[in-house]
Amino acid sequence: MNPYLSIVIPAYNEAAILPITLDCLREFLSEQVFAAEVIVVDDGSSDSTSVLAGDWQRSFECLRVLRNSVNLGKGASIRRGVVASRGECVFVTDADLPGRPEDILRLLEALRDGAAVAIASRRPAPLSAAPSGPRFLASFVYRALVRAILNLPLRDTQCGFKAFIREPLLPVVEELRLGGFSFDVEFLFAAWKRGLQIREVDFDVLERRPTRHAILLQSPRMLMDLLRLRFMSGRPRRGLRTQMETPGHPPKQSEDACLARDCDLPRHN
Repeated sequence: MNPYLSIVIPAYNEAAILPITLDCLREFLSEQVFAAEVIVVDDGSSDSTSVLAGDWQRSFECLRVLRNSVNLGKGASIRRGVVASRGECVFVTDADLPGRPEDILRLLEALRDGAAVAIASRRPAPLSAAPSGPRFLASFVYRALVRAILNLPLRDTQCGFKAFIREPLLPVVEELRLGGFSFDVEFLFAAWKRGLQIREVDFDVLERRPTRHAILLQSPRMLMDLLRLRFMSGRPRRGLRTQMETPGHPPKQSEDACLARDCDLPRHN
């Protein structure tokens, strides 16, 4: 019997934070009435991420571990995890689980209410409340570029906390090609173009580790990716049906060549 929920976690050199995330998810799922699976996709980590995740399978029965033989990027890892998933609904999170596990229920509630995609949208906050001034500025500029270049009227495309119905979205995921941090906006843009309902759910970010500045290093590439998406797609023909939910209601080898040699890590007995 397939699970109701598949949780996909892309992980690259996440040995320090992954045990915290898995412990939170294990406790959360033990309290739910629905069946679930957790899929960690180790993206060719050079630290002990794959060994650690494999060891966790002994005490976390619904955990599956996939490993890319080389580092392919966040997008490629999410795509692989989604394709391998078996749940009716799929939840994708960054390895540091930037929200409360209970917030997953709010995203699932949005899906039950008719949305095809539910995304966590970080509350607007002043610069003084941001953990990092440069990151705040980079995020602000990137969001403005997403709206200007793609005409995508979403407040927050980059928060690593998203859920969707697997059946209508699987073909969308399989067609995506951007492998890095632009995967999120490519996914949402593709869903929008198909007229799928996207609901933004307001939530507070939970900082489980010091802020990383990857978005600053990736900014030039992400800008080029936005222009590439705009050029390839032409002007969107369909409008986006978006809704905002308020809080408080929890209910370089080729990629194909690398993936072809990968398989589930065995359990350690």
